[in-house]
Amino acid sequence: MNTHDTQGTARDVLVEGGDPLKLAVIVASTREGRFAPTVAAWFLRQTAHRRDLDVDVIDLAEARLPDGLSGRPGPEVAGVAARIDAADAYVVITPEYNHSYPASLKTAIDWHYAEWRAKPVGFVSYGGLSGGLRAVEHLRQVYAELHAVTVRDTVSFHGARSCFDASGEPLDPAGPETAAKTMLDQLTWWGRTLRDAKTVRPYAA
Repeated sequence: MNTHDTQGTARDVLVEGGDPLKLAVIVASTREGRFAPTVAAWFLRQTAHRRDLDVDVIDLAEARLPDGLSGRPGPEVAGVAARIDAADAYVVITPEYNHSYPASLKTAIDWHYAEWRAKPVGFVSYGGLSGGLRAVEHLRQVYAELHAVTVRDTVSFHGARSCFDASGEPLDPAGPETAAKTMLDQLTWWGRTLRDAKTVRPYAA
């Protein structure tokens, strides 16, 4: 297949898939001195060239959701809820704290319920030896309870601070870039499939 044919096929796939998938990227860490902005900026560069994605970044450090859950959410919660509800799919960027994920992320998840339903979730994790994978495994259980679908492949940075140079680029970019593409391809397949299915048969939990 020549280059022209390949480009034509890519255009056809996008047309057949309909509108770009609305992807919410959730930056979980709110800690002072957090490494999350470096990881998030790198990941957003991986999505920038994809015409099949329309990306919205929800940084929980900026959202400042209340810690105390109630039946009377304020404007901060309502604003985030609308963005989560509008998304077709999610990528959660999370560190690992004490073998799990941050309390700020659990709060953001628990403020919402139906917004997550029947949508796919992918993960970019970072940490020490485990690369945040233990946090991801905990999150899979939580999202299953919310009727969300987590994709198999993830992106993980082991010993994260030593993986990037001073400009925020991975020292060995090939592996993370390949992992990001694999995860995003799986996420967009699930996102389109579930979005199309819900137009024919609404999901009833």
